[in-house]
Amino acid sequence: MVKKVNKAAAAAPQSSSDMAQTIKESAQQIWLAGLGSFSKAQAEGGKVFETLVKEGLSIQRKTQAVAEEKISEATNKMAGMASDITSKATNQWGKLEDIFETRVAKALNKLGVPSAKDVEALIARIDELSKAVAQMGAKVPAAKSAAKPAAKKAAAKPAAKKRTARKTA
Repeated sequence: MVKKVNKAAAAAPQSSSDMAQTIKESAQQIWLAGLGSFSKAQAEGGKVFETLVKEGLSIQRKTQAVAEEKISEATNKMAGMASDITSKATNQWGKLEDIFETRVAKALNKLGVPSAKDVEALIARIDELSKAVAQMGAKVPAAKSAAKPAAKKAAAKPAAKKRTARKTA
């Protein structure tokens, strides 16, 4: 196309009708070239489109894998942080409970309320005394039979003293 125009320009001055004819031919060739490229793009466009879809799918899979990896890392990091916070909170609650129990025990002690240890010690002491009394109770019946006549004699003596005291009065 460019060669034809150059040849025409190099040749003798052309008439306007020759020039119009050359322009028409050039326009016709441009039009045909456009149709040819459109036809070729249409024929190969399906193949290009399929290739682009495959490449897009591949890129999508890669980005999803990277995103899932990052999400997994973030999830693990958050789980670790959550367990750390939970353990710290648990320790703090334990300390707070100990402080509270200590202060309540001090306040009750100041008021004279016996502690659980005091009550347990008393229960243990009562159990020991109950055992001792039970052992003594087993020995007493033998001693009671010997002690009864002596007790009667002792009881009779004060009664006699009272009688003599009345008589003198």
